[in-house]
Amino acid sequence: MGSGKQNRIISTTCLVMVGLVLSACTATKPAPEPTDVSKKPLASKPEVSVPREFRAAWVATVANIDWPSKPGLSTEEQQVEAIQLLDSAVVLNLNAIIFQVRPQCDALYVSDIEPWSYYLTGVQGQAPEPFYDPLEFWVEEAHKRGLELHAWFNPYRAHHPKGEIGESSIIRTRPEIAREIDNGYYWLDPSMEETQDYSYDVVIDVVDRYDIDGVHFDDYFYPYSDIEFPDDQAWQAYLNAGGTLERHDWRRNAVNVFIKRVYDGIKAEKSWVKFGISPFGIWRPGTPFSIAGYDQYDKLYADAKLWLNEGWVDYWTPQLYWPTRQIKQSYPVLLGWWVEQNTHKRNLWPGLFTSKIKDEADALENFSQIMITRGFVPSGPGNAHFSMKALQRNYGGIADILLKGPYENRALVPPSPWLDDKAPAAPLVEIEPKEGSIHVHWLHEDIDDVNQWVVYQQRGDKWRYEILTADKESLILPIAIRSEDALAAPEFLDAVAVTAVDRLGNESERTLIPVR
Repeated sequence: MGSGKQNRIISTTCLVMVGLVLSACTATKPAPEPTDVSKKPLASKPEVSVPREFRAAWVATVANIDWPSKPGLSTEEQQVEAIQLLDSAVVLNLNAIIFQVRPQCDALYVSDIEPWSYYLTGVQGQAPEPFYDPLEFWVEEAHKRGLELHAWFNPYRAHHPKGEIGESSIIRTRPEIAREIDNGYYWLDPSMEETQDYSYDVVIDVVDRYDIDGVHFDDYFYPYSDIEFPDDQAWQAYLNAGGTLERHDWRRNAVNVFIKRVYDGIKAEKSWVKFGISPFGIWRPGTPFSIAGYDQYDKLYADAKLWLNEGWVDYWTPQLYWPTRQIKQSYPVLLGWWVEQNTHKRNLWPGLFTSKIKDEADALENFSQIMITRGFVPSGPGNAHFSMKALQRNYGGIADILLKGPYENRALVPPSPWLDDKAPAAPLVEIEPKEGSIHVHWLHEDIDDVNQWVVYQQRGDKWRYEILTADKESLILPIAIRSEDALAAPEFLDAVAVTAVDRLGNESERTLIPVR
């Protein structure tokens, strides 16, 4: 922000610093003595608080589930589809997108490590034409709309059958770490140090070069497969080196080491970038006692409970894809158990299978799950929807139901106090009456510490708020507004307050100004 604009704001009427009215004047009325705002009824602390809730949707690129709609679209067509998805997220009052950037050891971004994705251009290794960087585009467009952008990686999948194995595929370039599974799938061997180094470098490269808000892993660690994972060579090398773990424990340990390494590496590179995992929703059958189903601990070699217990994540998004009344996989029973495991008080935001919605009853079940989450996680709840397509296409009327219910108003992403709990300084604010409106202007002593603004307005005993992106510097508020009831008296603007919110959701004190 230029010094000229700062000088203009500091010299104009009604400048306020952190709740202290320094002057209040108009062209025809002399300024009164400085007033202690806290003693004025209209300048009391706003009763409204902005809701805190993580509202996210996955945007899956594997097999072109969400974006782009098919391989080989032009750059313009891809960007139009991306904008439509992001605009839909804004309309739905979401505040985060989990965007799949690495579906199968490929890249939907400029990479010196992995080839361009088949799902983007229809040819593995071929860049978009005309050239652009899709991840850079998604980050910029998401941030313009006040949305967080989390980069979603699959750490081990080497090839999905709905793709192609080109000359640049890791199956060709690094065959020593790639393994053929079944049904056309290939996988990296998670037990190998070479695999861990490779996937770690992929993640940290993106953290280093892109302005992402989070790194996200899904539930694919070892593959969902009925065959024994083909790691005999690595296992024998481990035994020859004096290894003593049982084979299943050895596999689990390899994944554990990788998860911890990724978490530490992200924090060393950019401490504010959040790391989230969305594991299969059941840790082990019989835990809790009424639960039955797939055993990720013994099949995917994913000790998800350990990762949460140890605090190796900043947010936890277990895929609780079952109804509330399905006893063997009950949503509230599983959520309650995960809450108990959250010993480090990380953000707990379950995943919902929104794409499974077929009718209004399914949509209402989705609604109920959001409300159950709010009950189990009263401070900073949230959910992630799989996937964005279901919300955009309004499966079973889900978009309408959310907008009339839990997502009626916008929300800020809950903070992550273990990463940073220091709120920004309060903004400097001025108001200027003009033609039946109040023009509100603000600035900040450290604009780099601001990610969003919240502008509160008081009309009688009602408070409202608006969430704005950091590039905004002003807002025009009408002095009087009328309700839909033509006979009702107008509501007059009595006070305005502005806060600054940083990248990790910490909100400043309110700079509060009485209007009349």
